[in-house]
Amino acid sequence: MRILSLKFILLIAALWLPFDAHAAKNILVFGDSLSAGYGLAAEESWPSLLQKELKRKGSAYRVVNASISGETTLGGRQRIDKALQQHRPAVVILELGANDGLRGFGTADIEANLDELIKDIKQARARVLLMGMRLPPNYGEPYVTQFQNIYPRLAEKRRVRLMPFLLEGIPPEQFQADNLHPTAEAQPLLMKNVLEELKPLLR
Repeated sequence: MRILSLKFILLIAALWLPFDAHAAKNILVFGDSLSAGYGLAAEESWPSLLQKELKRKGSAYRVVNASISGETTLGGRQRIDKALQQHRPAVVILELGANDGLRGFGTADIEANLDELIKDIKQARARVLLMGMRLPPNYGEPYVTQFQNIYPRLAEKRRVRLMPFLLEGIPPEQFQADNLHPTAEAQPLLMKNVLEELKPLLR
């Protein structure tokens, strides 16, 4: 009787867990410090605000923030499979590359890593919102332009939606002392801009 009961429990678990995982409409934010909320309380970051806004609108989507400060495209490649298996997202917001550029990594390597990330995400049957990045002008030409052009080229190649620049429209006074990370005051605008680009992927 105990063996039968155990088998019954295992059968129910096997049937229930996959259904529950696939039923969840997860939006996976997969990025670096710009999405991890560097220097902010967790609830102040734009992914957290996005979750609150979706809930306010009655959306069934749930935001899962798997961003890590300091993350590179290579680091992202090393952990994307586990994140996709764990969260089974319907949509992935891919926000990586800034740290690669700030460290002067080769643009061919950055593009190759992002390309592999997008391929992995699409193979998991998730839709992609690719976040474009830009470098400060003091990094010099042609590197700045080569870096910036990675994102629209990949978006066209892989047919994914592109947000040209995550930090578009953020005034200088709404950056932290490092001039790289937006303050808490900038997060609502970031969230609003991301949501506008995200909407077509949620239909």
